[in-house]
Amino acid sequence: MHQLTVLILGAAGRFGGAAAQAFAQAGWRVLAQVRPGRRPPTHAHPAIEWLRQDLHHHTTLQQAAAGATVVVHALNPRRYTDAAWQRQVPELAEHAASLAQALGATLMVPGNVYGYGSQLPAQLSELTPPQPDHTKARVRVALEQHLQDRAQHGGPRTIVIRAGDFFGAGSGSWLDLVLAKDLQRGKLTLPGPLGVPHAWAYLPDLAQTFVRVAEQRERLPAFATLHFQGHTLTLDDWVAGLQGVAGPLRTQAMPWPLLRALGLVSPTLRSLCGMRYLWQRPHQLDNASLQGLIGTEPHTPWPDALHQALRDLGHEPRLQNAHA
Repeated sequence: MHQLTVLILGAAGRFGGAAAQAFAQAGWRVLAQVRPGRRPPTHAHPAIEWLRQDLHHHTTLQQAAAGATVVVHALNPRRYTDAAWQRQVPELAEHAASLAQALGATLMVPGNVYGYGSQLPAQLSELTPPQPDHTKARVRVALEQHLQDRAQHGGPRTIVIRAGDFFGAGSGSWLDLVLAKDLQRGKLTLPGPLGVPHAWAYLPDLAQTFVRVAEQRERLPAFATLHFQGHTLTLDDWVAGLQGVAGPLRTQAMPWPLLRALGLVSPTLRSLCGMRYLWQRPHQLDNASLQGLIGTEPHTPWPDALHQALRDLGHEPRLQNAHA
């Protein structure tokens, strides 16, 4: 049987690394591109082949990735500022789409809920109209529209899989940067009110979903959007879950007024404050179309996902002490 080949762009990142692992475990040949100077993730699957060609060296990378039938675009701007997004998100996606087209491959892209805007409804399906009313929302909507236009006019088949906030598979998420930042000191920081449902994506599950959708890609049109439901959790769930594994914890509110003031001189904090609404607006992703394509969505039970996410962040000693 011919082995399928996938090219992961940005495989040293959290989602890229999880995707490389999932495809390798499913028996695919994995070509994992990393930016020059970036180290591959530790404990990576031994069968992964690492490519250190720069994304801008299009011909060289195309030659190294010959035979790939799927390209996973896992690259992100280096900074979270609106200016970086406006400049780099379209540029990175254009490189990925051009490379997929040159290879004759399907392009797969992780999406988010930003395009629904600050008044996003509680239930989000692929038919929910976008309402881009801030910079990052406008960037995402314009990007997906461009990829759709390109796919429908001779470009590569493109699949966007939209998901909530990432957790698991290492650092760089709301879990470690905010919620559990002071876990070792017995404190939790809450970015919003309790009781508001919020969409989360446990990365190993999302990565497995990419594999299963890739295996069914021929059943999809030139451009398709699918929703990954993941875990819909309130901050009450996080408090209970973290206290269940780490013992009693003090909670404190995220200092949004201070961050907003600091945002006057910090573009990163200004951009972060612009996303506060996601903690105030209940939202959940409807995955009916996804499950119609692949069957039951990969789903690690919440307690298991939480425990593994904390271990990935190096909180194992505290977990062991809590269970002693």
